[in-house]
Amino acid sequence: MLDDTDKRILRHYQHNPTTGFAELAERAGVTAATCTRRIEKMRQEGVIRGNHAVINWRALGREVEVSLRIALDKTQPRAFDEFLAAAREVPDVVEIQTFLGRVDVRLSVIARDMAHYQQVYRTAILTLPHIADIEALMHVARIKSDEVLPL
Repeated sequence: MLDDTDKRILRHYQHNPTTGFAELAERAGVTAATCTRRIEKMRQEGVIRGNHAVINWRALGREVEVSLRIALDKTQPRAFDEFLAAAREVPDVVEIQTFLGRVDVRLSVIARDMAHYQQVYRTAILTLPHIADIEALMHVARIKSDEVLPL
């Protein structure tokens, strides 16, 4: 479990993980050594899984985002494993989530434009194994996208 000091460090760290340990320690009200030790411990324990850049897809010419809800043919014993392995190989699929319920899998697909999306859908998505049903939801606007946790 995280104590209040860990949470205070994380609260500042998650807003700007490139902040140096000395500055982060000052903001969190701890020594630099304590801050460094606790950050390393949280990394080792898997609390902090890594740092990554958040890329603006539109700035790179990706204008279309589609969420595909997929129901798989569950009469096939390896349907999930085979579908997920194949879906991982589609470069335009940027996120894969699995669910319990009517929808088994959600794929997030990005494309340059509608023509590109249509090509990806026909040649890469519809050829994935074990699809029983598929529903496409065209992304219109991102209202909130926040990976910062309330600590």
